[in-house]
Amino acid sequence: MTPAARVAAAIEILDMIGDGLPAEQVLTRWGRGNRFAGSKDRAAIRDYVFDVLRVKRSAAWLGRAATGRGLMIGLLRKHDVDLDTLFTGEGHAPAPLMDYEEALPEAEMTLQDSWNLPDWLVDKFTHGLGETAQVTAVALQERAPITLRVNIAKTNTSNAERMLNEAGVEVIANALSPTALTVVEGNRRVRNSPAYLEGFVELQDASSQAVVDALPKAKRVLDYCAGGGGKALAIAARGADAIFAHDIEPSRMRDLSLRAARGDAEITQLEGSELARSGPYDLVLVDAPCSGSGSWRRAPEAKWRLTPENLAQTLALQDNILDEAMALVAKGGTLAYATCSILPDENRARVDAFLNRHAGWKCVYDQTFPVSDLGDGFYTAHLQQA
Repeated sequence: MTPAARVAAAIEILDMIGDGLPAEQVLTRWGRGNRFAGSKDRAAIRDYVFDVLRVKRSAAWLGRAATGRGLMIGLLRKHDVDLDTLFTGEGHAPAPLMDYEEALPEAEMTLQDSWNLPDWLVDKFTHGLGETAQVTAVALQERAPITLRVNIAKTNTSNAERMLNEAGVEVIANALSPTALTVVEGNRRVRNSPAYLEGFVELQDASSQAVVDALPKAKRVLDYCAGGGGKALAIAARGADAIFAHDIEPSRMRDLSLRAARGDAEITQLEGSELARSGPYDLVLVDAPCSGSGSWRRAPEAKWRLTPENLAQTLALQDNILDEAMALVAKGGTLAYATCSILPDENRARVDAFLNRHAGWKCVYDQTFPVSDLGDGFYTAHLQQA
């Protein structure tokens, strides 16, 4: 495909997303219907789509419309691309620019547009994040780093780096965690590299790794909202007598057994009815369902779909999960709470609400990880019985 044809394809996909379809679903459907597009073409188109979703409001402002065409004009204009070389109308290229598309907007860009957030979230950021609101909103407009976790149960950082380099993957140390390596070149080679296929490294955000690093050592550990099991695998690499994983939707853990085998980890998956029987646990990690606001660089659609009503439901769910998990903690044990959110409502506010409901508990540790070039935004807290 020509560069112009890739732009035209991105426009088509963005229009379908604008009709309410999920981005991943549309990209998959488009790829199946356009077999002529090679892997590099699909990757470039995907990058266009997600780059637009990160900056949808400012792209629409620059492109004079919130259509797929307007959004792509705005994105390319934002990056100082010569639009006339792509919008030619020749072959599979988009039609030439119309007069109104040639002109830049006369009005000044609003704060909501420059921050690329829904109006109500601008207020949340302003009141919740204070001086860091703007830098956080801007950081969420960039691509997220690709970070690997070295499986220290099988190798060390030096050996993992050597294996990755041999596979054409260049990495550097990440300051957030001693096990974290950030990919700076060859990210699309990672999944086919021997280091990944043989379980010497796993894909995992550095802030997520830091959350695990901060956990106290424990003999019996339960990852209560395990999802894909990334944190359970990281805990297993540090060593424990027994590690258990549970998720209210077991299908989310469908790949965990394979990943555990690849990484030489032993993790027992539990159904809800088995939790109490297998407990109590010295450490219960609640990596709670959340807005995902700290990882919106990776899933930018989520910030446009989140509503105040959704958020309120999530806060109630987080409270309920903490109350349920509390009963599974052994005497003297730790209940660890974590979210990939940067919204205080989901973080310290939930911890304080828990402490208000349960007078016999105290917070012994909490840490916020901002959205940065090192990792996603995260929050974690450790709760113990007083």
